[in-house]
Amino acid sequence: MVAVKRLVLDVLKPHQPNALVFSQTLAATGAGYRVQLTVSEVDEHTETLRIVIAGDALEFDAIESAIKRMGGSLHSIDEVEVHSGDGAG
Repeated sequence: MVAVKRLVLDVLKPHQPNALVFSQTLAATGAGYRVQLTVSEVDEHTETLRIVIAGDALEFDAIESAIKRMGGSLHSIDEVEVHSGDGAG
């Protein structure tokens, strides 16, 4: 099995929810998820975010659904780290 260990996402979101709530919601998407969020740009209605999510086995569909539920839009997946189940990594 191949597990997703780390994602770097480019996300556009409205000002609310704020960055703290947005990060907490993403972290709660899966057990042991770690989230690092950086606001890279702010305009009148939106914020552009760089989000790094790490964990043992990230569930991309759940993460994407949480982003959409909070009014965000996934612009791109900028980095991915995956590990195979052969014991490496």
